[in-house]
Amino acid sequence: MTIYDLGIIGGGLAGTATAYFAAKRGARVLLLERRDLNLGASGSNAGSIHAQIPFDPFRHLGADWAARYAATIPLFRASIARWQSLEEELGGSLGISVKGGLMVAETPTDLEDLRKKGAIERGAGLPVEDWDAARLRRDAPFLSTRMIGGNFCPEEGKADPFRVTPLFARNAVAQGVDLRRNTAVTALHRRDGVFTLETPNGPFQAHKLVNAAGSDAARVAALLGITVEIEGHAIQVAVTEKRPPTLPYLLYFTGEKLTLKQAAEGGFLIGGGWPARLENGRPQVDHRSMIRNLVIAQTVMPELDGVEIVRSWAAMVNGTADWRPILGEVRDCPGFFLNLFPWMGFTAAPAVSEAIAALAIGETPEIALDAFGL
Repeated sequence: MTIYDLGIIGGGLAGTATAYFAAKRGARVLLLERRDLNLGASGSNAGSIHAQIPFDPFRHLGADWAARYAATIPLFRASIARWQSLEEELGGSLGISVKGGLMVAETPTDLEDLRKKGAIERGAGLPVEDWDAARLRRDAPFLSTRMIGGNFCPEEGKADPFRVTPLFARNAVAQGVDLRRNTAVTALHRRDGVFTLETPNGPFQAHKLVNAAGSDAARVAALLGITVEIEGHAIQVAVTEKRPPTLPYLLYFTGEKLTLKQAAEGGFLIGGGWPARLENGRPQVDHRSMIRNLVIAQTVMPELDGVEIVRSWAAMVNGTADWRPILGEVRDCPGFFLNLFPWMGFTAAPAVSEAIAALAIGETPEIALDAFGL
């Protein structure tokens, strides 16, 4: 039986990117996916490239939480820089556009909190500008006049979640990765420095192992007796019909959950983490959430009045209570690595996965992950 240098569980963006970067460095890599590639959060999110601290947890968890969470900002910034070199490296379009992200407030209380959050972000090195109402009218005339100010980060933007994972996977296979679809891991054993992965398609072995299984990651870790406090959450996204170019930014709202952006083709992507429902364990669009999400989007951007929704979908994403990622080697299980980035994993995946790949094959990564261990 072949013993791979590295086994990776999970065929989303984190898994395929880790596989590509490890194989590019000469490792013999096995990538197992229980269904097919890109069917989870990696291919079903709204494609936002984030860097700002999310407002909803800031509102509920406070400034002390935000100061701790700010440790993720260097990861986001490194990954956003990495995003912008990937199209040339991978040989295809990823739909990347980095024109900035604008988080807007409707009430004086929210604006005051937004300013406090911006100060924390600037302290962590993130360029964030305070925009007043006059600046909004000048540079974001599409907004409702009810918006009284905002914070603008020029490093944010968007990418196409339908393109990214497949392109990483194609390049990973070209680098020699052994990709096995429809191969669920049902048991894990570690003996004499080798992991055995039991599957319905037979056993596989690897010297090192990366858990990049997203919302299934807790189950995978439990196969080795490891508890990972990460949960799956069902959320949903909607896309509108095509309209003329109007919105250049990634747009957020402090009042309620919202991410809003316009694709190059003209459709608006409306999301923000509104809950979907589960039917027989499968996420399904919840129209009550959808209607509320659309109302909020139209409140912030009145031009959406009358724009038709052409499709919507739901997906599972992973989340942690404190929103922080869980990354790196598990101290009590040498050779077992976690690549789990809740909520904002789409943004962070390129740089973080490259770092995990380096660690797993015994190299020193360019970004430090020590603060995010289990």
